[in-house]
Amino acid sequence: MTHAENKLKWCLNKAEKEGQKHRGLRKTAPDLNKAENHILKAEHNAAAMNYLIRGKFNDWAVHAAFYAQYHCLLAILQKFGYESRNQECTFAAVEHLIEQKQISLAKEDLNRIFDSDMHDKLADSDIVDLRERFQYGTETMVQEQKIAELLKQTQDFIEKAKTILQT
Repeated sequence: MTHAENKLKWCLNKAEKEGQKHRGLRKTAPDLNKAENHILKAEHNAAAMNYLIRGKFNDWAVHAAFYAQYHCLLAILQKFGYESRNQECTFAAVEHLIEQKQISLAKEDLNRIFDSDMHDKLADSDIVDLRERFQYGTETMVQEQKIAELLKQTQDFIEKAKTILQT
């Protein structure tokens, strides 16, 4: 059993034990309407990211980038009949879908958001690390090149998620 499969099983059990207000992963009926609403939220967050960049609030733009991409993951899960209320469970479920070749998303795309293999390292290996650095640290400015890359990555990821929902 892969790490993602083990984590997925744990997340499903967690939600089952906790009930309606769970903090895990629940199997539900696929819901393309909810999936589309997550895409709309992702696009809203990407627009906020642009606004924050123009206002020189790059530290907050990192947060908007993370949540834009995270809502794309939630959209994908809704398509496959999952409701997630836990970031690690979301990442594990999407990784499982990738491993099972149910979605045309590369693991590298997921690792740009959260790389479980690199997460304990000190480098900004993914958006989660970068977001945590700006959330808990005192820095406010992100290098222009880094924020431009993050904006492009976010826009590209939204398009990939839309494609997954259409297939």
